[in-house]
Amino acid sequence: MDCLFCKIIKKEIPAEIIYEDENAVGFLDVNPRAPGHTMVLPKVHVETISDLANNLNSPFLEAVKSSIALLKKALAPDGFTIGINHGKAAGQAIEHLHLHIIPRYKDDGGQSLHGIVNNVPKESLQKIRERITETKNT
Repeated sequence: MDCLFCKIIKKEIPAEIIYEDENAVGFLDVNPRAPGHTMVLPKVHVETISDLANNLNSPFLEAVKSSIALLKKALAPDGFTIGINHGKAAGQAIEHLHLHIIPRYKDDGGQSLHGIVNNVPKESLQKIRERITETKNT
């Protein structure tokens, strides 16, 4: 497997690691959007969060929470934008699950997650909910 993130996890490629446990690693993004921009990855190679085994959900979230606590203590941001690019259409460039933690500061010029896309639905919310809930029974 030729996964960049797997190589970082195996310490074959250097990274500025800020957090690590038996299940996950957190390191500073090489193309940061803000000071402390961190990515948290499960150590197991999975492409998206949908592929992550259920027994790893909680340990992955604990790694995210621990990374946030470290960033908050060290950098004192006013908030965080936290997100996952899930699939190529969403901007996922490396096919290994990674969650971005971006420290945010008052008047930093950034946007909320609502600024990422503007594809307003043409159907009503009720119609969309119906389409989604119908798939539960098929």
